[in-house]
Amino acid sequence: MKKIFLLIIGVILTVEASAQKNADLIIYNGKIATMSKPDEFRQAVAVKDGMILAVGNSEKILAAYKNQTTQMINANGNCVVPGLNDSHIHVIREGLNYNMELRWDGVKTLKRAMAMLKEQAARTPDGVWIKVVGGWNEFQFEEKRQPTIDEINEAVPDKPVFITYLYGKAFVNKKGVEVLKYNKNTDYPGSLVELDDKGNPTGMLFAKTTPMAIYMTLAKTTTLTREEQLNSTLQYYHELNKYGLTSVIDAAGGGQNFPDDYGVALELAKGGRLSLRTAYYLFTQVKGREYQDYVKWVETTKLKRNDNMFVQNGYFAEGAGENIVVSAADFENFLEPRIVLSQNMEAELEPIIRLLVKNHWPFRIHATYGESIDRMLTVFEKVNKEIPFHGLRWFFDHAETITNPELQRVKKLGGGIAVQFRMYYQGELYTKMYGKPDHQVPPIRKMLSMGIPVGLGTDATRISTFNPWMSLHWAVTGKTIGGTQFWPEKDVLSRFEALQLYTTGSAWFSGEEKLKGKIEKGQYADMVVLNKDYFTIPVDDIRNIHSKVTIVNGKVVYGEGEYERLNPNVPEVIPAWSPVKYFGGYQN
Repeated sequence: MKKIFLLIIGVILTVEASAQKNADLIIYNGKIATMSKPDEFRQAVAVKDGMILAVGNSEKILAAYKNQTTQMINANGNCVVPGLNDSHIHVIREGLNYNMELRWDGVKTLKRAMAMLKEQAARTPDGVWIKVVGGWNEFQFEEKRQPTIDEINEAVPDKPVFITYLYGKAFVNKKGVEVLKYNKNTDYPGSLVELDDKGNPTGMLFAKTTPMAIYMTLAKTTTLTREEQLNSTLQYYHELNKYGLTSVIDAAGGGQNFPDDYGVALELAKGGRLSLRTAYYLFTQVKGREYQDYVKWVETTKLKRNDNMFVQNGYFAEGAGENIVVSAADFENFLEPRIVLSQNMEAELEPIIRLLVKNHWPFRIHATYGESIDRMLTVFEKVNKEIPFHGLRWFFDHAETITNPELQRVKKLGGGIAVQFRMYYQGELYTKMYGKPDHQVPPIRKMLSMGIPVGLGTDATRISTFNPWMSLHWAVTGKTIGGTQFWPEKDVLSRFEALQLYTTGSAWFSGEEKLKGKIEKGQYADMVVLNKDYFTIPVDDIRNIHSKVTIVNGKVVYGEGEYERLNPNVPEVIPAWSPVKYFGGYQN
């Protein structure tokens, strides 16, 4: 009996040991930042079924979890961090447009930017627009200036060109003006179509109280076919993977109609082809029809339903916003003074907030200025007295000039704040308009000290680049892209704090903070092997970080250098003239 008992025990232990050696993937020999607490690093991590099984030293992890089929990735001492999560990006819209845009993100000189423009024009078919839409400003260039309309006309005289500059203005070359048939009678309320002394359009469009001229003109330019949009979305997601993004929260946007403009991303998600976990919000488009839209969406759209067949929490609707009513959009343009919201804002916003809270729909709302936030909070507080929020997830986007009393009110209502590095691009303009700030703008450190949830992101691509490491550089230096010290140095974030906002911080905004953002047992297996050690390199080198290997749900979605063999096949860029095919996205 004793021998039989020992034999049974031995069999059980053998089975248990065999069952434990079941990792699908092991990363070993790395400097793995768990992000559970500062300065906590491990050597190895084991993954099974898209989840993290264990972290520890390489020898123990390999002994406990490696089997004959386990995929092995030797990190070769490189820094490994949790996958980054952009809490405010317009990824679905940009996916539809990426392949036809010339990106000046990361370009170091105006001379090179103009050479790219001219080169792209030479390969672009007649009748097709050459477009640069966001992601740059003059302070990134050595010349410290923007191009002139004359320089653009000289570079491209025979094909239409459209270039946006932040939210403030756009350049349309002479050929573009002809194609658009703009003349002295062309008018966009809230915007200026500049005329010369003969009454002819100069090609300069300026936003005043609205950016209507800029974005109505953009809507008149070339679009991609459905096949090209599918390809474009795959290319854009892969580019984001290159910079370590594994999750995004799509803030919707102007010209992004639901459900039509979500169809491409939905098709790719259902086919398991999206390489980023994507939570998306619904943004109303037509003034006067906002309430009816939200009534329809609340009745017909199921939140948190995963439409990705192969990745848990891979693609789902999260809530309402960032625009909820047109009258509540406090358009920020630091080339112009702050606009005052419509007197009708409260009356139009309140019934929609009541509808959302009643149906427990999370919401986000664009708000740059404290003056706007004060009025919005009054609406929220009124609704809360009638229908308590009771832990409903809601938050402000941007909040650059939010005040301490307003932060107290946000805290009381259980809200969060998604911040972006828009001041990296607009700090000099803000200073010229309002003077150099004597505190952090937006006041992230104050938010954190009060225990308000904060997520970090880019607001890409119509103002900022999509490269998250530029946003992290801003967070740990307080500088602009041109090197101006915009924040007081005492307010800058530590590297751990900044990365935490880009991981678990951002995960709060889709209700996933217990599943994402750390490399520890029970978390999603979303990780990045970096080309540089984020925690030790000189601070300005953070701008040059990108991924060597990016892993989503335990699967490699990007690989380069010694890991290029792991890089999944991405289809060739189409159309053949696409700027992405020749220049890529961010210009390293």
